[in-house]
Amino acid sequence: MPQARLCSCRGGRVLPLLLAYVCYLLLGATVFQLLEKQAEAQSRDQFQFEKLRFLENYTCLDQRALEQFVQVIMEAWVKGVNPKGNSTNPSNWDFGSSFFFAGTVVTTIGYGNLAPSTEAGQVFCVFYALVGIPLNAIFLNHLGAGLHAHLATLERWEEQPRRSQLLQILGLALFLTLGTLVILICPPMVFSHVEGWSFGEGFYFAFITLSTIGFGDYVVGTDPSKHYISVYRSLAAIWILLGLAWLALILPLGPLLLHRCSQLWLLSRGLSLKDGGAPEMDGLPRPQKIPISA
Repeated sequence: MPQARLCSCRGGRVLPLLLAYVCYLLLGATVFQLLEKQAEAQSRDQFQFEKLRFLENYTCLDQRALEQFVQVIMEAWVKGVNPKGNSTNPSNWDFGSSFFFAGTVVTTIGYGNLAPSTEAGQVFCVFYALVGIPLNAIFLNHLGAGLHAHLATLERWEEQPRRSQLLQILGLALFLTLGTLVILICPPMVFSHVEGWSFGEGFYFAFITLSTIGFGDYVVGTDPSKHYISVYRSLAAIWILLGLAWLALILPLGPLLLHRCSQLWLLSRGLSLKDGGAPEMDGLPRPQKIPISA
């Protein structure tokens, strides 16, 4: 009987969650279709118009020859070769770019603009990901565990003086603010300046990257008309790793900070944290020991 009740309880929770999940996907599909379908049609028409105009200007070419040339361009793009520029473009597989690619593999970002084209490279990528992805997860989990160890004093938060409580909240807020500035605000500004993007595009790239979505529509260090420093993409890979580590740290901190703020607000109102009763004589509620019956 208890097992049957447990199964029915779980089933009762799963079905609404599944329904909400499907509805959320349907909502996203509808909104994306409304926002993007017309723009795609306009881009397709513009591309066809440019092809026709190109054929009119160069009468020595026919439609078949142009389509073959477009196919060559598409194959080059799939292999990570930028059609713009010439053969003197920086390599996509120098050490800095390879380090950047390795970071996108172990973090499961996978922009899609670059992939191994040789059979040996594809086989190595499979085994490299099989080891690197769990290693990355273990690394991020250990960072989260380390944070909980350093915040162990917060478990005795209610027993501390109100001044210490306020200082802890201010310290957490300052930590979150500075980290957000360093990880989520300053890098998009740098990327926008180097790549010629707007700040919105730079922030979009940062969010899509650190959320490990990795569409590949914006990728740093891929414009052949720009001269990047040799360690630019390596620094971007290090930023990705630090950013993911930062997210692993702040995910438990956000709810904790909100909870502590609400507790401090209750204390400032002179209410008990547990039952909203009257405050103690010294203005601070004392934790009560609840006897546990045998």
